[in-house]
Amino acid sequence: MGLWYRTVLRALFVPGGVLVLGVVALSYSGWLTLALPAISFVYYCALLGGMLLAWRFHSSRSFLALLMLLLAQQAVVFSLGNPRFSATIDVVSVLVPINLVLIALMHERGFTIESIAPVSLFLFVQTLTTAVLLGSTGGRPSALVHAHHNAVVVTFPQYAWYVVFATAVFLIIRFLLTRKPVDSALFWSLCASVMAIRCGEIARTSALYWAAGASTLAAAIVENSYLLAYHDELTALPSRRAFNNAMLRLKHPYAVAAVDIDHFKRFNDTYGHDTGDQVLRLVASNLGRVTGGGEAYRCGGEEFTILFPAKKTAEVVDHLEQLRQKIETSEFRLRGDDRRQAPRGPERRTQRGRPRKADMIRQLAQEHSSTALSVTVSIGIASSSERSDFEGVLKAADKALYRAKENGRNRVETAVPLQRTRRSKAAGIA
Repeated sequence: MGLWYRTVLRALFVPGGVLVLGVVALSYSGWLTLALPAISFVYYCALLGGMLLAWRFHSSRSFLALLMLLLAQQAVVFSLGNPRFSATIDVVSVLVPINLVLIALMHERGFTIESIAPVSLFLFVQTLTTAVLLGSTGGRPSALVHAHHNAVVVTFPQYAWYVVFATAVFLIIRFLLTRKPVDSALFWSLCASVMAIRCGEIARTSALYWAAGASTLAAAIVENSYLLAYHDELTALPSRRAFNNAMLRLKHPYAVAAVDIDHFKRFNDTYGHDTGDQVLRLVASNLGRVTGGGEAYRCGGEEFTILFPAKKTAEVVDHLEQLRQKIETSEFRLRGDDRRQAPRGPERRTQRGRPRKADMIRQLAQEHSSTALSVTVSIGIASSSERSDFEGVLKAADKALYRAKENGRNRVETAVPLQRTRRSKAAGIA
């Protein structure tokens, strides 16, 4: 299985899938021995903790999803012992997936009154309307405690299963497109909620599923914060902080490759920063699939670094050459009319005079606007020795990168061995 598939599956199943599937295994194994008050305590701790995390990290979607779970759980609890319990279950089993879809489609606008209040009010009105219409206001919270543990699992109507299935497919597709922990958590919270509603009359099992759904959303907030801290948001590659941590764990031997996009400033000046971002994502997607056991990091701007633990220069040159060729042959076309086709502001006054370099670049871009853009990279490689430190190896890789640019760009250059460099310096001093 390729690295991409392993990464996607890990992001999908950890931690949400592990939590929910673990609860499923626990409920069917008969090992669930905790009393209902203890499980309820875990549920409310996960719920309150998740809401506090959502407030602290400005995650309105996670907060609203947790609020929706609380309202759905309370609707099921208060309808126990009511003649219209099955009707309440039918309505809740449809409203929960629909609400999760609406929350997933929301744009994250931070934890503000403007973003939280309207949807929260909508959820409260939705729950109150359901309670009034179905006459479920006569139930008591303690009804869950007196429910029989061996009660029959509730059966959903067929249309409810259609809604649940369509929602599950939508959330998985959205996760594959965004790769965000919150979207993965919404999918697993849907699974946990469905199981909790079906086990509504089985007190401890239902409470455990509700706790799993809340814990999944809370864990997703922590996971998202970790990604923001250690991954670059634009390219999804590990960031400089992750690079610094990986650097501390390296042991001899290892190889370092410094990668730089050729003429990146020209892309920004000619076509605009939107196109520059597309170029960065294109290059990063190829760097993320580098072979030879390398791990790519975005260290700033158009500069990337690839670390090869337990490898020497001779072992990674071919892999980096394949990477360079793959980037060179990748087709890149402009999206729409986002490039700048005419100078702005005061530059228009100079059009009658001698054309400047920037104007010539823009004119060239207009003449070849229908052709694909060529993106290339220059790469410099260096490897460690028994006496070298990481800073020395990184500087050697940077020097090899500069030499690749001086020799015409779009090429791979290896550094001069560090021992030879020291001998040269010693000879110069002598």
